[in-house]
Amino acid sequence: MKTLISRIALGLAALAMSPALVYAQDLDAIAERVTEFTLDNGLHLIIIERPVAPVATFVTFVNVGGVDEPVNNTGVAHIFEHMAFKGSRNIGTRDWEAEQAALEKMDAAYQAWLEESYSSQPDEARLDALWQEFEQWQQAAGEYINSEEFSQLIEREGGVGLNAFTSADATGYFYSLPQNKAELWFYLEAERFRNPVFREFYVEKDVIMEERRMRTDSSPQGRLLEEFLSVAYSAHPYRNPVIGWASDIAATTMADTRKFFETYYVPSNMTVAIAGDVDPQAMRELAETYLGGLPAAKHPPSVKTIEPPQRGERRFVIEEQSQPLFIAGYKTVAADHPDAAALEMLSTILSSGRTSRLYRRMVQDEQLALAVQALTGFPGSRYPSLFVTFAVPNAGVALADIERVLNEEIDKAKAGEIAQQELDRAVTNARAGAVRGLNSNMGLALNMAQAHAQRGSWQQAFTYLDDLSAVTLDDLQRVAQTYLVKSNRTVGSIQNAAIQGGAGQ
Repeated sequence: MKTLISRIALGLAALAMSPALVYAQDLDAIAERVTEFTLDNGLHLIIIERPVAPVATFVTFVNVGGVDEPVNNTGVAHIFEHMAFKGSRNIGTRDWEAEQAALEKMDAAYQAWLEESYSSQPDEARLDALWQEFEQWQQAAGEYINSEEFSQLIEREGGVGLNAFTSADATGYFYSLPQNKAELWFYLEAERFRNPVFREFYVEKDVIMEERRMRTDSSPQGRLLEEFLSVAYSAHPYRNPVIGWASDIAATTMADTRKFFETYYVPSNMTVAIAGDVDPQAMRELAETYLGGLPAAKHPPSVKTIEPPQRGERRFVIEEQSQPLFIAGYKTVAADHPDAAALEMLSTILSSGRTSRLYRRMVQDEQLALAVQALTGFPGSRYPSLFVTFAVPNAGVALADIERVLNEEIDKAKAGEIAQQELDRAVTNARAGAVRGLNSNMGLALNMAQAHAQRGSWQQAFTYLDDLSAVTLDDLQRVAQTYLVKSNRTVGSIQNAAIQGGAGQ
């Protein structure tokens, strides 16, 4: 019997020759290896049998990201991600009751210090006293901690790849275990999501603040992207950095983070995908035993803010002594919009690979740029997002020349100057990318969990290729003319202060 991935690979390769029929048959073959069910509390599980090795990959996908964060607490989704590795009342502590008492007093002292620091005339003596009290209880709580016990348990039992991510749209947790250790995963996942403990909370906030300094404050590209989103979006929370604004990271307390967890980490907002050498019935029994105890709760609210129509082109310049950079973005659509596939194909034709239009012209032929990229779905795709072009100019190249060439290539797309051969190559590359992305337990589990959570069905991880294959040259021209227009554009750059004549002049 062929393995699941070999069927997928063969089906996708055959699709390059015969689109609809073979692909439908391939989906049938995939479905034979997929079992899905929903627990009474609303948690959905997808089990993918892939018996090529006695291991399995486990993914918990939570449909919450930076876009969902409340005012004053940007970055809280990422903060909680860190907390999810700190254990539970049973894991990571020497004395939970004593630790809990210290944690509560620690957070109360921090909240009092925070309120005093925000007052119009803060009392410095009171601030010092409250901070000393906070540090006292933080030290007391630390005496009860078995640091890293959660991850050490996993590693001791053969677990690998323990990690997580937080994006604008979602948060994901994943690792792999020997197939016969599946029960351990269910136990640990239930522990950390039933009643998480926010131990080492303020220590981790310091770690996150350092991440922000490294990735944003000390990075020209990070500074440019943060400024770009805050200018491009007037109202929608995509304007906020996933890492959070520094003041919000500082202001977020354990109580804030717990409220966020209780609102969004509910079973109906979580999807579990397991891929590997597993028995679906056994997984179902373990799920009911361990994850069935997660309490059902009201489904979390969705973002109601709609970005208003842009009234004209927006521009900004960051003047500093660093590598010049250029970025431009156009308001487009969410991933579930009919035009999303055409926009993705357009970005692929423009900048994916050495044969792409922008690479050939700007990097290879005219040597204007060290790197150039076009992408869609930034910073997320659950809500209407951006089609972005980004370039790093070579030494001595004016940003005005970078912008001129990018605009010329976009104008060619508007004029219908893309050839069928280019579109065919882009579709072929998309299929190849899909095969690569599915050539592992991790790729299967993560892609199928995301497809279910954000598009309603794991099959969307595969049928989206049908949408890409259906894109026509007329579609490419139409979306370019509709969305890639000056009045819908935000342009930003980093320029050395002494250089004149770049973008934005």
